[in-house]
Amino acid sequence: MPALPDGVPVPDDGTLPPWVSDAGPDGVARPRDGAFGVYVHVPFCSVRCGYCDFNTYTAAELGGGASQVEYATTALSEVDLAARVLERAGLTPRPVSTVFFGGGTPTMLPAADLARILAGVRDAWGLAPGAEVTTEANPDSVTPESLRTLADGGFTRVSFGMQSAVPHVLATLERTHDPRRVPDVVRWAHDAGLEVSLDLIYGTPGETVGDWRASLEAVLATGVDHVSAYALVVEPGTKMHAQVRRGALAPPDEDDQATKYELADELLTAAGLTWYEVSNWSRDDARACRHNLAYWRGHDWWGIGPGAHSYVAAGPASGTDAGAGVRWWNVKHPRRYASLLVEGRSPGAGRELLTAGEAQLERVMLGVRLREGLDLAVLPDAGRRAVAGLVARGLLDGVAAVHGRAVLTLRGRLLADAVVRELTA
Repeated sequence: MPALPDGVPVPDDGTLPPWVSDAGPDGVARPRDGAFGVYVHVPFCSVRCGYCDFNTYTAAELGGGASQVEYATTALSEVDLAARVLERAGLTPRPVSTVFFGGGTPTMLPAADLARILAGVRDAWGLAPGAEVTTEANPDSVTPESLRTLADGGFTRVSFGMQSAVPHVLATLERTHDPRRVPDVVRWAHDAGLEVSLDLIYGTPGETVGDWRASLEAVLATGVDHVSAYALVVEPGTKMHAQVRRGALAPPDEDDQATKYELADELLTAAGLTWYEVSNWSRDDARACRHNLAYWRGHDWWGIGPGAHSYVAAGPASGTDAGAGVRWWNVKHPRRYASLLVEGRSPGAGRELLTAGEAQLERVMLGVRLREGLDLAVLPDAGRRAVAGLVARGLLDGVAAVHGRAVLTLRGRLLADAVVRELTA
């Protein structure tokens, strides 16, 4: 797992900088425009997949002091802390627009525990009308009964980690579920009234283009309204990284991944799903993942759980010398996380105070990945001058550029990082 970033210490009580307050120069609070989301990290998995570098743990890795049985109560302690910190900071109370349970495998916890955590979020802030509430799940970690419990508890959406429909690809990734189970769990979720997303990974060593086509066709056969497809990245420190280093597995090939991305876009678009972010397609705008959109648009969120990150933008009275936003992250190990909360202390491990320039850079990096694109007015002078060249090379849409927006073409999506570098030079 990657180390946490460097940062300045978080106060023991979690106090935020005074310039995040919603109070303007006249002392009158001005509610902010963006949504407020909550992320809940559940760090448990039945096994550790060889490619995964997320902050997850098996039961054998944890031992005492961080049990799954106690986790809901521990997470609710941070919900209470978060409510106090935001109130002290002078943020106008906002109901939660989106809640996302990620991991790990959140559905390693009993569905009733997930519903209890959601109830705590609702008690602390309220849920906005039509709030989106998602949990990630593995296909082998749910039953019809558990999905109904989630729906009854207020969940609206489930995102299954399918990754592939091909057994030998799943074996390389060390995924444990039977791909034949995926249509069943999608049907169970739909029967419970939940929207469903399926997550895929492409570019696994040994995966052919035919294998990838089979996975896409299997996804489309389920009738889901949202698909995420991510290129495999071999992260340092993972088991797969060691396998690649010693030659047991071939590294992912960028040209192969580009071919597979183009195939995904072709098949998903033909089936009526449209890209709205480089790695995400939905049946219509209403089926897009609103929680992730809030990240990409720079809205506020609080991350609950070990290793979770949070972000709050500056308020209207921040001034030129203040930060433009504050991001912080929790300690990674579940035992340390739990012990800090028992002591009545913030589990924050560190934080960074973003400058206006850093916040602007992030806005460009994230915003350009969206189908709606980016207002050219937010780019630095050099970035605006680069737009014509990017259009000429087929990386940005020319019509959108004429109307004042930077929107990636299909080729631009394949080279999104290069586009960002030129726009922020």
